[in-house]
Amino acid sequence: MGAPPIEIDAVAFDRLRRSETPPSVLDVREPWELALCRFAESIDIPLATLPGRFRELPLDRLLIVVCHHGVRSLSAVHWLRTQGIENAVSLRGGIDAWAQEIDTAMRTY
Repeated sequence: MGAPPIEIDAVAFDRLRRSETPPSVLDVREPWELALCRFAESIDIPLATLPGRFRELPLDRLLIVVCHHGVRSLSAVHWLRTQGIENAVSLRGGIDAWAQEIDTAMRTY
């Protein structure tokens, strides 16, 4: 079986979060952004510090990478895959898409 897709949308992520084996969630946003809204289960590693901390990431399941709009998370996924972490997938549209499409009570910014 090959690597998962580079990106998934909010609906697919919602389905995965509700599954028997939910994915791990890596949030690459800055602390001030996390203070506004976040996933309770996320591993929080700002993008700039990821190269020094990526070994902290779980490898036993899908890793959904999240940012505000999906740009930083996509960059992180490309980088993680060059490091051999093939299970990394970006949330297309970021946490903003999640708040618009799935959890409309989540704060946006």
